[in-house]
Amino acid sequence: MTGAPAIFNLLDGAVTAEESERDGHRFSRTMIGASVGATLTGLSVYELPPGQAGWAYHYELQREEWLIVVAGEVVVRTPAGDRALGSGDVVCFPPGAEGAHQVRNESDGPARFAMPSSFAPEGYVAIRPDSNTALIVGPGFRRIVPLDEDLGYWDREP
Repeated sequence: MTGAPAIFNLLDGAVTAEESERDGHRFSRTMIGASVGATLTGLSVYELPPGQAGWAYHYELQREEWLIVVAGEVVVRTPAGDRALGSGDVVCFPPGAEGAHQVRNESDGPARFAMPSSFAPEGYVAIRPDSNTALIVGPGFRRIVPLDEDLGYWDREP
């Protein structure tokens, strides 16, 4: 045996401000899956200050995500509407449009939540309905593209 497995505490483990933040979407997070030895599941821990939201409203095409509220209160936007969640609440977002979600903190104090997800080593696609764009991520590739035009398979090909 090479040593004890790494441990991360969901309540007070360190999180870092996200580089892509903007006003209204300021949050801190840490991606801990690989650091604790995970190979098939991802796990990020987020902290949202009052009045802030996480990522844009979106859904993944091929991976499932979960939300576990660790501390505080959040509001989750889904296709069914907004829903308040508190410490200990858990919800699952399946792949596809029915799993669309966004997390906001409308309370007066910070909120912390964990998001496990199925692992997609080959990459993933997240659809962002509000802006009609897609985030495409793969090995050595990351791009956000508009979905305003539906091309045929051979369109733009020489």
